[in-house]
Amino acid sequence: MGRKPKEPKQTKAYRHGEKRKNNPEAGLIEFVPKAKETLKEYCWDPRESPQLIWAGKAGMKRVEVDEVASIEVPIVNLHIHERVSTEAILRTAQRTDAQRTLFADPEMEFSKEIQFYQHDVDWSNRMILGDSLLVMNSLIERESMRGKVQCIYMDPPYGIKYASNFQPRIDQRDVKDGKDEDLTREVMQVQAFRDTWELGVHSYLTYLRDRLLLSRELLADSGSIFVQIGDENVHRVRCLMDEAFGEENFFEQIPFRTTSGLGTSGLKSVCDYLLWYCKDAKQVKFRPLFETKPTGQGSMFIGVELADGTRRNMSAEEKRGEKLLPDGSSPFRLSDLVSSGRTESCVYNYEFHGRRLEPGRNCSWKTTADGMARLEKANRLAAPGRALQFAFFHRDYPVAEINNLWDDTVGELDKAYAVQTSNNILRRCILMTTDPGDLVLDPTCVRKGTRVLTPSPPPPQVGEEQGPC
Repeated sequence: MGRKPKEPKQTKAYRHGEKRKNNPEAGLIEFVPKAKETLKEYCWDPRESPQLIWAGKAGMKRVEVDEVASIEVPIVNLHIHERVSTEAILRTAQRTDAQRTLFADPEMEFSKEIQFYQHDVDWSNRMILGDSLLVMNSLIERESMRGKVQCIYMDPPYGIKYASNFQPRIDQRDVKDGKDEDLTREVMQVQAFRDTWELGVHSYLTYLRDRLLLSRELLADSGSIFVQIGDENVHRVRCLMDEAFGEENFFEQIPFRTTSGLGTSGLKSVCDYLLWYCKDAKQVKFRPLFETKPTGQGSMFIGVELADGTRRNMSAEEKRGEKLLPDGSSPFRLSDLVSSGRTESCVYNYEFHGRRLEPGRNCSWKTTADGMARLEKANRLAAPGRALQFAFFHRDYPVAEINNLWDDTVGELDKAYAVQTSNNILRRCILMTTDPGDLVLDPTCVRKGTRVLTPSPPPPQVGEEQGPC
């Protein structure tokens, strides 16, 4: 009897269930109705300024501020130039005929397809080429995405030198200002670095303020924004974000390690910063992250209980991880059982292994006499010196919540971009603030090499490859 033929492997891709408005294909621009260019006005409170101004400041006689301050942003269409389907690529690699329209292009009648921004189509991850200000405004006005983005990650220029440092090739990260071979003929890229910072820090602050304002419009009420910045301008950017989001919506400032500091003079600078603000601190979505607690060298877990119940300290080799712990053993640490305060119900003398122990003057134990007896019965007590201590095993709670000091985020070893951000940083930001199915926007993704990296299953993404960045 012949073998049953193998069924072909099914190639599947993650599909997001939400819809978005249909924007025009690049080849259908002629069907876009001719209309006068419209502008969208965004206002901010001019009475809040990133500059510190106070009555009696030396040299300050009068401060004049316009009562109405706003920016006007053109409303443009976003045209589709190319679609990339992971499923289609995999099927092609398997030498299976790929019916592209089934899973890459949204199926729609031509009469409806040219009614741009009028119909809902399946969501797909997007890479958008354009000025981030125009792109975000189009997402708000044309695609009705106001209040729908859950997480925004911005990695703008740090504002160190207000000059061009465009990297035209990913296989050549050494870019010098003014070199002819580093120039580009792409119009959007030329625009990005021609007089972008004409007024230096003043142009830089204007650029950031305008984009932060539109970011706030895009964020959901439970949404968060992360801005990556260096120590040169972190104080200025925080003032801008206070202005755009309100200081009451500041969530955290996270220093993260970027380098070992080798080759620098003076005090070594080894970190950059994440400024984390939310749309509404009362509604913000926050998912705490955990990491496995270390054992051995550099940790408090330097004791080990063997399989037969005996305890000892780890050897130097075991602490450094050069030698494995014996089978069936458990790392532990000792914790003091004396409370810093005094609770009368926990003041007593306790006899342990023939020794009479007391908490000390004006102190008490952390548990009652009955609780202490249960700890001894569970073999959780130890008295290596004069103090009675509690044996806390690593297995009891092997994880610790990640805090706001990230010292394990040194950059990627094989960077494609000179200033590429570690994937760990992006991953943590997304995991802390989103659930599967939430929208993530990265307005500066290719400009600084921070293209959004998402968990699995991934949230749908919008990445912008910027012109003026």
